[in-house]
Amino acid sequence: MRSVETADIVVIGAGIAGASVAAELAETHEVIMLEMEAQPGYHTTGRSAAVFAPNYGPSGVRGLTRASRAFFDHPPEGFAQAPLLSQRQILMIARDDQMGALEGLYAEAAETGAVELLSGPQLQATQPLLRDGYAVAGMLDKGGQDIDVAGLHQGYLRKFKAAGGKLITKAAVETLERQGDTWVITTRQGQFEAPVVVNAAGAWAGEIGMMAGAEAIHLVPKRRTAMVVAEPEGFTQRDGPITIDIDEKFYLKPDAGRLLISPADETPSDPCDVQPDEMDVAICADRIMTAFALDIRRIENKWAGLRSFVADKEPVIGFSDVAPGFFWMAGQGGYGIQSAPAAGALACALVQGKSVPEHIISEGFDASQVAPGRKGIAG
Repeated sequence: MRSVETADIVVIGAGIAGASVAAELAETHEVIMLEMEAQPGYHTTGRSAAVFAPNYGPSGVRGLTRASRAFFDHPPEGFAQAPLLSQRQILMIARDDQMGALEGLYAEAAETGAVELLSGPQLQATQPLLRDGYAVAGMLDKGGQDIDVAGLHQGYLRKFKAAGGKLITKAAVETLERQGDTWVITTRQGQFEAPVVVNAAGAWAGEIGMMAGAEAIHLVPKRRTAMVVAEPEGFTQRDGPITIDIDEKFYLKPDAGRLLISPADETPSDPCDVQPDEMDVAICADRIMTAFALDIRRIENKWAGLRSFVADKEPVIGFSDVAPGFFWMAGQGGYGIQSAPAAGALACALVQGKSVPEHIISEGFDASQVAPGRKGIAG
């Protein structure tokens, strides 16, 4: 007979989304966090090359990212053993036919961030690897930072444990059903019961929602490929910017004596332990060598992860309109790490029936932007 454990709240998924909200909720509630793998962060969180980019993503994401900055700069005492951020400027580049997109982004970004338009010698000096004549202009975002993803994730897991939270690994959800006022969750590790379930299952969040009978949010996991190649001989800009195509067709980032590159692919996939596709690897090498003066002869390492999106690419954070006590924490796409502190605080407040925290509202954020029943995603 399987054991039965009860709690105030069960969080499904121990990646950055689940860990952040669970750590906040455990301060005031009895919380159990279920993770399908043997350790947290095996999938998307553990495969992220996250950059803190306050001008990256749709409006709601940008608001949550800006509202996360204070946490990254000054995390709670004992949360992290080293700074969570380190300087990494962001350079968005455009060919002549992409100038409309660049000018539009700059007009919006200039209202909230320290950004600068570059062209000609300025652009080449900032990114000397660019091929002559490829890009005509760029936007340099001086507010960008590298994020210590492992430090952030482990900090939340420690905070969760210190507050009395209980993490159960190898606990993939087999069934999820509402019995009266209680959710009953069956896993290989036993049965768990709670009046509230937080669905932070990443690429599997849509499947968990179906089990619960919640509204369809039409979540689509999408494969993103990344790889590492050698830096060119004589390269000296290891602290140089991450360089991103304005239409997000590729990026290049100096990384620990190598170059981290990606074709920024978004190929729909079933939830799985996704692996890189050789065609995406070849496309990546071609795009990078077209834009940069590089001759890629060998891929030193390659991997892929799943980034899950709904139609408008905003996250889905809030209680279901049709499944009582079922809370969505899904659809973070490629923005989940940089927005995690504010998203976790927002979710914690909403689960408890409280108002959106003031530091999030002050960034122009409106909770309707991420509501599960918003127009255009629920069905």
